Amino acid sequence: MNYYSHYDKTHPFLIVAFPMNTLESRPVPKRAKSFQHTRRFLPVLALLEKLLQQPIMMTEQQYQQLIDGLWQGDALMDALVDWLFEDNTRQRKQLFEQALHEGTASIKNCPDLLQQFFAHVETQPDWLDQAQLQQAVAFMHSVGLNANYVLRDLALMGGYLLAGFNQALVMTGALNKGASQRLAETSKWWMDCTAPQGLERFSAGFKSTIHVRLIHALVRRNLHRKPEWNAEHWGLPICQIDMAATNLAFCSLFLLGLRGLGIVPTRQESQAVMHFWKYLGWLMGVDPRWLVDCERDGHILLYQSLFTQAAPDWTSQALGSALSQEPLEKEFKRWQTLQRHYDYHKHLSISRLFLSAQKMQQLGLPKYVLPWFPAFLIPQNLMSYRIQRRLPVLKTWQQRRGRQAQLNYMATFGKKGHKVIQPEKNHPAYIAS
Repeated sequence: MNYYSHYDKTHPFLIVAFPMNTLESRPVPKRAKSFQHTRRFLPVLALLEKLLQQPIMMTEQQYQQLIDGLWQGDALMDALVDWLFEDNTRQRKQLFEQALHEGTASIKNCPDLLQQFFAHVETQPDWLDQAQLQQAVAFMHSVGLNANYVLRDLALMGGYLLAGFNQALVMTGALNKGASQRLAETSKWWMDCTAPQGLERFSAGFKSTIHVRLIHALVRRNLHRKPEWNAEHWGLPICQIDMAATNLAFCSLFLLGLRGLGIVPTRQESQAVMHFWKYLGWLMGVDPRWLVDCERDGHILLYQSLFTQAAPDWTSQALGSALSQEPLEKEFKRWQTLQRHYDYHKHLSISRLFLSAQKMQQLGLPKYVLPWFPAFLIPQNLMSYRIQRRLPVLKTWQQRRGRQAQLNYMATFGKKGHKVIQPEKNHPAYIAS
């Protein structure tokens, strides 16, 4: 392992990980900017600090914590994966699947490490508020396809500009597997999690999340052992900072993107969405230090995490271009060719709203694109959601209507949207059944 671990006596099911080597013996990964670079004064930074009413520029200690996070994985799941490979991996993987789907009580003489892991994730944190989870789900249903637009065309597409994220994707065969399959799998996971009671212990969202957490740990273990993985440059595959930033893309960046499309969440809705993803991040293995309570803190942490990322490179163009072509593989009941090309241009126009022409070019996308679709969508959203605020009946109707639109969107993936990440033989997370 790349860490040594110990059990925290105050939290008996929590394993705390420490890097085996200090930063004095480990270089700062080359993907990260220097601390001096983070101290550069920018007028926009002063404006952001004034708007958020909180310092954004990092202290040396905060910077050090971010660098530490580039070498840290998910100690609890990493320990379980090491156990899987100690002996009879196939049988132990089957025990994990049984524990996930039926509970550890269904396993006679259940191994201690398996019991400890599931005891931890089944024990809800003291801070969890079920009412906020329900409010978040209702809100995410109500925004309908706007959720897909923000998550696909801002969060995912924009995320490809950060080359540090891309390396693990490319080495897991993302370019060969196809953007449509990856998007379908991620969308299926999001739909599972945002279903009513989707994060209850035996609901699809909970089980999908723990399944993805295992996949991440398997990828981390196997990629880090490959000679092609340049740890000096990239740090640890699927490290804490990358996991935390990904989680923030689903909440604070999501909320910001909705505002860009004309949907302004109330303070309570914003708080509920952040709370929902705080819990989901906790289930996914994100260290509590990187889990935030409010949108403002999420924006600050996401901004600070950008200093650990490399500039766009060939992977940005390859992944961005592949994602842009994804609508051309969609399945529609009628006018399929026409609808595919309409979707292709629609998603490019949404990305152009959020990304500059230069960034579009860095992603391998057409540089001269107009945000024509948002020009129609934004006024419609401004009017529709303002009216709903005042008419509870319409708000309930919109929640049902919005969720149905999300379900219809999933149907366009065809069979690809039925499962969440099932690694094939050439995938680093593959274990034979």
